[in-house]
Amino acid sequence: MQENNKPTWIWYPGDFEVWLGNIFNNRRTERGAMFPPFWKQDSHYVTVEFSKAFTLAETETITIYSEGQFNFAIDGKLQFPAHTYDIPAGEHKLNIKVWNQATPPAIFIQGKTIVTDSSWLATYEDKLWIDENGVAHGSGIYVPAASWCFDKPDTPPSSYCLEREEHRPVNCCSTASGGKLYDFGKETFGYLKVKDLQGTIRVYYGESREEALDKEHCETLDVLTSDVTHQTSHLASKAFRYVYIEKEEGTSYGDVLMDYEYAQHDLNHSGSFRCSDEVLNKIWEVGAYTMDLTTREFFMDGIKRDRWTWSGDAIQSYLMNYYLRFDSECVKRTIRQLRGKNPVTAHINTIMDYTFYWFKSILDYYLYTADVAFVREMWPRMVTMMDYVLCRTNDQGMAEGQPDDWIFVDWVDFPMHKRGTLCFEQILLMKALETMAVCAKLLDIKTDYRIKCEELRNKIKQTFWSYEQKAYLHAIEDGKMNPHITKFPNMFAILYGLAYQEEREEIMKSVMLNPAIDPITTPYMRFYELEALCMMGYHTKVLQEIRDYWGGMLREGATSFWEKYVPTENGVQHLAMYGRPYGKSLCHAWGASPVYLLGKYYLGVQPTKPGYQEFEVRPVLGDLEWMEGSVPTPYGMIHVEMNREQVKVLATEGQGWLIVNNHKVKIEANQEITVKL
Repeated sequence: MQENNKPTWIWYPGDFEVWLGNIFNNRRTERGAMFPPFWKQDSHYVTVEFSKAFTLAETETITIYSEGQFNFAIDGKLQFPAHTYDIPAGEHKLNIKVWNQATPPAIFIQGKTIVTDSSWLATYEDKLWIDENGVAHGSGIYVPAASWCFDKPDTPPSSYCLEREEHRPVNCCSTASGGKLYDFGKETFGYLKVKDLQGTIRVYYGESREEALDKEHCETLDVLTSDVTHQTSHLASKAFRYVYIEKEEGTSYGDVLMDYEYAQHDLNHSGSFRCSDEVLNKIWEVGAYTMDLTTREFFMDGIKRDRWTWSGDAIQSYLMNYYLRFDSECVKRTIRQLRGKNPVTAHINTIMDYTFYWFKSILDYYLYTADVAFVREMWPRMVTMMDYVLCRTNDQGMAEGQPDDWIFVDWVDFPMHKRGTLCFEQILLMKALETMAVCAKLLDIKTDYRIKCEELRNKIKQTFWSYEQKAYLHAIEDGKMNPHITKFPNMFAILYGLAYQEEREEIMKSVMLNPAIDPITTPYMRFYELEALCMMGYHTKVLQEIRDYWGGMLREGATSFWEKYVPTENGVQHLAMYGRPYGKSLCHAWGASPVYLLGKYYLGVQPTKPGYQEFEVRPVLGDLEWMEGSVPTPYGMIHVEMNREQVKVLATEGQGWLIVNNHKVKIEANQEITVKL
């Protein structure tokens, strides 16, 4: 036992995320009315027991802090209620039970050698004690306690909040109706502050000028009443660029400001990208800002409307994050929160494809971080989630939507049935089973997931591949094949390794590059479409697609990227969605995919062994004259510079290979590599 160990707050694994997620997901409002998520919300365990054995050479005094009421037992004997205890020399087992209905039960113990950390065990009294090695003890399941960054007794988990910074509007103008319109210059997120308010004001928020001025249809609004004693008024957090304020007769107020709320990141450990094309530079910058706005306590979808965690959105956020901020803690928080607790009674977010993405997100996380402990933590929840999935498959072992499922795939502008046995869903399930097989092997657990994966792989090819049309067909409906061809299953056949090289090339010709196939109009699926094109070597084409699509949003005045963009729309048409004039999110996480694409497929950086133990740099200029940028890794940075004459690479940690123009050069830490082209 080391002396002077640093104590930290500990709690039952996943409970902090479940509790925080409930707060997070219930902040959504529609025109002032609260709007909770429409899926099951779990709660933290209200009684948790923490335990650890110690051997002391001398008597030691400890101080216990708790979130909730607690009792304390030494060697099974309850102690008189106090916060400071003297533990005699010798071998002892300490047990602390904490009850807290409001926030997750948590403890912080400070002593000379006795401190709380992740070596403590925790149970919620389920009466089957199994330690972290899987050994049964017969009284309740004990698992390693969770901890994070709460390392002071006066900063318990329930105190967690994001950073704030005061911002001023860049412009204010009066309107013909007597109100004032404040412009904060770009899309932002935080808390409006109205100083020296006396009386009542009505506040209308807008991601666009049109929305803020449309009092009948703007998505978010507030009514604020205050007396003369209130010098500063804080409203609930909102997303906006514009704020329109009307005041009742006799009302006065002073400055209108905002507290910008953000997740703090180490800018010295962040991705970057610049190149010879200023349009792409602006796209990368706006993509990075979009990611920062949607990276909060969790990765959320859109900051104005939903403000929820969605698994399909999140898996893209994780990948973009690995090339921007490498905030692994936010990834873990979001994965835990999305999964929730047992028993499993519905798909994640009620969407079948989102459940399948959730599995793959764990495999992606392991690839980028090599964090085996997190995989081990999530494994029991992965098993019960997969049990739920497999019990709902048909007699062919394929996933079919049930009446209580939402089959999403994408928002589409063309007729597409989403019932029956969709090829797209089977490919996602195949990847989920592959994830289970890889994680089981990593944890040295014997399963049959690999067999199930290969069986499903064969069935997909036998059932849906058309040798005549050189494509994967859409679905089986009522026992008959629906021969509709879409990009969705075909690009995922490329991305998830279903299609062999010859099939991939056929798919590119018959589907991905075929103008007769219905186009994709959401950044959500453009993410995968462009990644598939990059994988097949169409880098120059993808750069032009990025210029046209994301550049199109910039030409429409976007300061963050949107939920959906249809180039043929004009004016206020760009603001409408879901049958509402301002229903579209103008800051949506899945809109930031150029951050990922430029880092992985142009700078060319990706891990080839988990956690960048080994990596490759395979840079591609496309039609650019030069580019430079950095990619964060768990322990350092990889910097790449490339022009038509040479490539330079400098990695601060690890080792890898620079692969360019049939050259393969070894990269060592802190040794700049230069290859002439």
